[in-house]
Amino acid sequence: MEINGSVCAIVTGGASGLGLATVKALRATGARVALFDMNAETGRKVAHEQGATFCEVNVTSELSCVAGFDKARSANGQERILVACAGGGGAGKIISRDKATDEIRRLATEDYERVVQLNLVGSFRCAAMAAAGMATLAPLSDGERGVITLTSSVAAQDGQIGQAAYGSAKAGINGLVLPVARDLAVEGIRINSIMPGIFATPLLLGMPQNVLDSLAASVPFPKRLGHPEEFASLVLELVRNTYFNGQSIRLDGAIRMAPR
Repeated sequence: MEINGSVCAIVTGGASGLGLATVKALRATGARVALFDMNAETGRKVAHEQGATFCEVNVTSELSCVAGFDKARSANGQERILVACAGGGGAGKIISRDKATDEIRRLATEDYERVVQLNLVGSFRCAAMAAAGMATLAPLSDGERGVITLTSSVAAQDGQIGQAAYGSAKAGINGLVLPVARDLAVEGIRINSIMPGIFATPLLLGMPQNVLDSLAASVPFPKRLGHPEEFASLVLELVRNTYFNGQSIRLDGAIRMAPR
């Protein structure tokens, strides 16, 4: 798909990190962009700076997403591109032993559900809503109507200690890709996922410098954190290269995460 001023895009989690880099990259091509984020103050600031449309959206809420898609489409038109970057997680072993009391504690089901809702269900919800809209569009010259990119993680394949919720949610995102690609093939809509490794996002950059140095040294090559712009570059390639479909792609400098 050619990206230009006639193409509309939605980026979830677009106010910071990988999502922000993607918003910038899409705007640089001339695409009309709406960004979804829960952080209204930052989201409005980013949208103003980038010439984008801000929609305050919580991807775990059906009503919030419906309102966000309605606002984005009213402002820019029906999107042909969806990039789902909204996500996050928390550490917690499925069971842990208190060193002082020897008491066994388990990961609360509601804590697990929260991570799955944000990462997996939120990605599914936005992909389904986008696809329903894309299917109403006239196909482009090659029969394509739209393209969806989901954000997974290397934790989907290399989940570490304490990543039971996050790793399985991200693995679920990869599990969506092929069946959804097959569901949507008749409509000319593609879907892929990207599995980023250790990227220099604001959350990670809040860690102490010695921790950041250690993380960078663990990457085989190049020995540094990934740049969000490199993630955004791959997003653009997945949009432009129509033969990418049904793929889950690692973007990680060849890192394989150790158990801890």
